[in-house]
Amino acid sequence: MVLAVDIGNTNIVMGCFESDRILFVERLSTNQQSTALEYAIMLKNILEIHSIDMSDFRGGIISSVVPSVTLTMKEAMERLIKKRIMVVGPGIKTGLKINLDNPAQLGSDRVADAVAAINLYPVPIIMIDMGTATTISVIDKEKNFIGGMIIPGLRTSLDSLSGKASQLPFISLVPPKKVIGTNTIDCMKSGIIHSNAANIDGVIERIENELGEKCTVVSTGGVAKIIVPYCKRDIVIDDELLLKGLMIIYNKNKQ
Repeated sequence: MVLAVDIGNTNIVMGCFESDRILFVERLSTNQQSTALEYAIMLKNILEIHSIDMSDFRGGIISSVVPSVTLTMKEAMERLIKKRIMVVGPGIKTGLKINLDNPAQLGSDRVADAVAAINLYPVPIIMIDMGTATTISVIDKEKNFIGGMIIPGLRTSLDSLSGKASQLPFISLVPPKKVIGTNTIDCMKSGIIHSNAANIDGVIERIENELGEKCTVVSTGGVAKIIVPYCKRDIVIDDELLLKGLMIIYNKNKQ
């Protein structure tokens, strides 16, 4: 059994897998002030909830876009399972060819997403990861990572709107019943959800026009389930995409 952790700017996604099967997926809030001991206690509590025996682990793997938390989490995992912990980065085999101006700038979360996508879905692929930022990644028909986009995330945009406009409240992301809102809160909900859905549809169309071919579109991330149902394009939702990628990377590098 392997413990897998993805550290994002807002959330930490953790799970464990055995062979090619993911046993569970859970989310924690990312806190840059938390100590290794505090993270170890949180991980231990989650594993106990799922009746996971610590002695069953043979290793762990981390992807992270928050460098200040990476080593803290690695120490926490080592204290907890007392096995080698891989960190996705230089020196780790992924099997992914990255055709960017500076491949080292590509976040390890997008690497893991791409590794999973090329192993699970028909190419070419457009991947949409909806988190603190919405990242769009493009894989061509030769399974090369060729680029993409970074867009302000849904919650980031909404919180900025509420924080900058004194008469607009902070709201939940429960979808409105109609596109045309008739009160402030429904107008905000409709605006953020339908504009993001239209944005995704438009970006997919423009990418496909540039590539000259249709793509498989796969989405993941914390708010994908909120936005994708309002998109006009057929989009696969895969909540476990990143952990599946970590599982594949771990198996490529296990000793």
